[in-house]
Amino acid sequence: MSSERALEKRQFGHRARLALDPAQIQLIEAQAHAARTMWNCLHAWWTMLPKDKRTLAAADAAIRQARKEVGFLTVLPAQASQAVLKTYFQAWKNCWDGRADEPNFKGRFRSVMSVDILQGRDLQITRVHRRWGMANIPKAGRVRFRWTKDLPAGKHATSDNRITGARLIKDALGWHIAFRIQTLEAASDPHQGPDVGIDCGVNLPLALSDGNHFDHGRPARLPEGTSDRDKWLNADEKAKLLRLERRAAHRKSFRKPGQKTSNRLAKTYDQMASLRAKAKRRATDWQHQTTTALARTYGAIVVEKLDITNMTKSAKGTIEEPGKNVAQKSGLNRSISQEAWGRTVTMLTYKTARYGGTLHHVPAPGTSLRCSACGFTTPGSRESQAVFVCKNPDCGWSDNADWNAARNILHLYRTGHALVPAAGRAVVRRARRVKPATAR
Repeated sequence: MSSERALEKRQFGHRARLALDPAQIQLIEAQAHAARTMWNCLHAWWTMLPKDKRTLAAADAAIRQARKEVGFLTVLPAQASQAVLKTYFQAWKNCWDGRADEPNFKGRFRSVMSVDILQGRDLQITRVHRRWGMANIPKAGRVRFRWTKDLPAGKHATSDNRITGARLIKDALGWHIAFRIQTLEAASDPHQGPDVGIDCGVNLPLALSDGNHFDHGRPARLPEGTSDRDKWLNADEKAKLLRLERRAAHRKSFRKPGQKTSNRLAKTYDQMASLRAKAKRRATDWQHQTTTALARTYGAIVVEKLDITNMTKSAKGTIEEPGKNVAQKSGLNRSISQEAWGRTVTMLTYKTARYGGTLHHVPAPGTSLRCSACGFTTPGSRESQAVFVCKNPDCGWSDNADWNAARNILHLYRTGHALVPAAGRAVVRRARRVKPATAR
């Protein structure tokens, strides 16, 4: 009997920081603005055209004609223009399938600046030394990027392991290149690790049913003048951000309504955005390390099916019926948004599959209010955000509220209350008793 495992195709991305000179920065920014203009022209052409004439061939002809008539659009490579067309049609397909809203015009300051490179072979990636690599950017020439991961490039590239393309993206920390990588790897054996329930919380970011937890070192009380979003910055960075916020408020006080933002105020905003982008990057790095450790350790991971959009709704209410505890609810909403629970679940989804494990969802109602020791839901047991004390006279058990919820989550999975997708929505089925209905 052969012990060879089946091979499976894996597609993933890798993002690296670019080191550009001023001329290259100016050229790539011009390409990004041309790509945004191309998108807006394509959207205007699409919405004004009758439905029977909206075809891919007609859109391609319109883009070619626009490149001939509008001079500054030629700074964008032809393949990048085709990538704009491909992305636009995919946006409409996502809308028709119910996965996204209708595509709209891209604003100059609201949209992310990006340029696509469709063919991976055009990059001609080489490694210079341990920390830097070189890639060929159309019309910009050879550029350096930080080498933090071995890439299937050069003599290491094959038809099964290769870079299929890339995208240039600008954020508050500068320009980056995101590679699209395709590899062929051996399928993972089923994970033999234990089952675990995970409760996503605010006090404990990830509480596990076995009594462990993952914390990112958030202080119990933040320094005066700082907000919850600053927890990923050190003391010097927090002080700098506070100075910048005060400076921005002072300079903004001199701006009249409708007046253009001054260069000094814009520079202050850029400095603030750079610090917040650094904090976001540290948070994402913590999530990647944590979810990888979970996927390697546990065979079945169970989480709640949370509706984060409804959880973070404002409590203001209406004029006739104003809300209560609006400030406290606003602070809780910010804390929930900063924890990025949805991104954590997304990472667990593909990492558990990669390591041979499984990810399951269970219904969320009642998991934080039910006692994991006796199974009763008694009013007043959830004394605070962090403490759970069962008010059942025959029980009286107490523990951390997040660990209690994590045990309830795992218990729901073991009793068969797992959520499975059916006909585009999640339904409850008892896995050990009833077979799942076939989607029509």
